[in-house]
Amino acid sequence: MTLTITASSALWFLPFAAPIAIWAAWNDMKYMKIPNKAVLALFVVFVVVGLIALPLAEMPWRFLQLGVVLVIGFILTSLGLVGAGDSKFAAAMAPFVAYGDAMRMVYLFATVMIAAYIVHRIFQNIPAFRRLTPDWESWENKDFPMGLALGSALILYLALGIHYGI
Repeated sequence: MTLTITASSALWFLPFAAPIAIWAAWNDMKYMKIPNKAVLALFVVFVVVGLIALPLAEMPWRFLQLGVVLVIGFILTSLGLVGAGDSKFAAAMAPFVAYGDAMRMVYLFATVMIAAYIVHRIFQNIPAFRRLTPDWESWENKDFPMGLALGSALILYLALGIHYGI
């Protein structure tokens, strides 16, 4: 099992995962919902590209990560702490993260979540931007569109993996 992401695997995953992450973030800001199609698309990208980007022996471990994150997400959703779409998207993201990078990803996600929250709230209060996006539900909703943070964290993780990967 690879302990940290390699530049090669990150380079394979990023061009396919990034558009889906952007779609999930945009959709969550506009509708406060991450579509199941985005979750499924991200999973399919991992399966297909993962067969090229990762050693075959590593795939079961990555699927185990998906299962663990899905169970944790189910519990958090049941407690009303996060949305179901957020939990499912986080689970679909999990296999992209090398096991050795799990804590790095936790720190990265926490940092990105704070930054995304601040940026979202700043743009929420800029009249010119609000006029460009008048129908975004996230402007009026008390909840934060976590897809913005999740998608951004995945893109940043893979981009950093290309630059700093082994």
